[in-house]
Amino acid sequence: MRPGRDRELVADALGDRFRVETTTDVETLESRFDCCVFDAREFNRVAGSIRRRRELSDPVFLPFVLLVSEDAGGSTTETTWDYVDDVINMPVRKRALRTRIANLVERRRTSLRLAARERKLAETVDDLRLKEQAMDEAPVGISIAEVDEEGTGDNPLVYTNEEFEALTGYGSEMFGVDCRFLQGDDTDPEAIATLREAIDEERPVAVDILNYRRNGRKFWNRLTIAPVRDEEGEVTHYVGFQSDITERKIRERRLEVMNRVLSHNLRNKMNLITGYTELLRQDTDDEDAHDALAVIDRTADNLMGIASAVQKLDRTLSVPSPAGTPIELRDRLIELRSQVEDRYPEATVSLSLPPDDSLETTVVGLVTAIEEGMENAVKHNDGPSPSVEVSVERESPEWLAVEIADDGPGIPDHETRVLDRGETSLKHADRLGIWLIYWVVSKAGGEFSIDTSSEGTTVRLVVPAHP
Repeated sequence: MRPGRDRELVADALGDRFRVETTTDVETLESRFDCCVFDAREFNRVAGSIRRRRELSDPVFLPFVLLVSEDAGGSTTETTWDYVDDVINMPVRKRALRTRIANLVERRRTSLRLAARERKLAETVDDLRLKEQAMDEAPVGISIAEVDEEGTGDNPLVYTNEEFEALTGYGSEMFGVDCRFLQGDDTDPEAIATLREAIDEERPVAVDILNYRRNGRKFWNRLTIAPVRDEEGEVTHYVGFQSDITERKIRERRLEVMNRVLSHNLRNKMNLITGYTELLRQDTDDEDAHDALAVIDRTADNLMGIASAVQKLDRTLSVPSPAGTPIELRDRLIELRSQVEDRYPEATVSLSLPPDDSLETTVVGLVTAIEEGMENAVKHNDGPSPSVEVSVERESPEWLAVEIADDGPGIPDHETRVLDRGETSLKHADRLGIWLIYWVVSKAGGEFSIDTSSEGTTVRLVVPAHP
């Protein structure tokens, strides 16, 4: 409204209930407001802007009110209502004006609340669609089962994704049936009992279990189950994740067999070779024969060493991670220094440890890895008095850095390069100890590096104290 007594009266009447702004600037219609009140003269000037502003606000209600005074000389037409939501004839009582404007503003507030809910609902629907799509396209089998409310021991399926059907051969036709239809004659009863116990106790569980596909084929399933709780904390469903680990299981069994062959069969055969070699040495005085027998002895000892190294690798890396009981690395390193010096009296082993720090850690195999590094430094040093320095420091409260430095001849390049590029038929590491250290550090999620030259080697291990 233009400045004048009418505008002052209207602003005064509404000012005790609303924040009122007065203007004749058409661009103000582009700003944020909850109700626009104007007189007939301004209406004729801004009608086009009103329609555009209403369209921009849609679907949210934005009220426009036309004040028609007796001396304005204007009157409303049918088309007026295409632009406004109320027409108030002036003069009007202050209370009536406030009430009519308040009703329109309340309609707007209700419209805003409804629009917000609709947006939230639309966002929720989009979110659910995204999650459902993610579950359908996940590279692991996903199933959801209802909680057993009738004490039957069954948890009937209500959802399976596409990967579940690809993995098992079963789909929506099994909804309403407990997932144990995947079990068969060779399924381990202990694995079944572990699952049942966890479900009864409403806690997550993960097992390796032998299951059967629809076509009867067996497969090893890495099954993880977790309870789903409502807002009150009550378990309503269980979600399951299935992964085919058959290849991994076959590989594990193959390694078990190879380990048994190395630890038993190979050792027995090497003992026989060593025994018969000694008998031959006693029965001949031929110098050339003695030389040949010495080569056989060294080769047998080398093979025995490889078998022992493989066993050591298996013992160290087969421990589950994380380990249970923490160890105090400071005390273990002091003991380890004494053991290495006892085995190699000509060697000198020094320790550099931070003061007043027990260096507590749960890294699986860390002490074995450090011992391997120390022994390698001594065994592969042809000098008369090998020197090894072990230093430990905290890079942060959560991380430990261990360095094993020696003054030996250095490690051949091909043995360090295979750590990054892998073994080949032409490039391989003769020292399994390097792989042991590498795998211990990798299992802990740390970093392993080797700096080697003709003047010596520094092996560096950086690991989280508690992976």
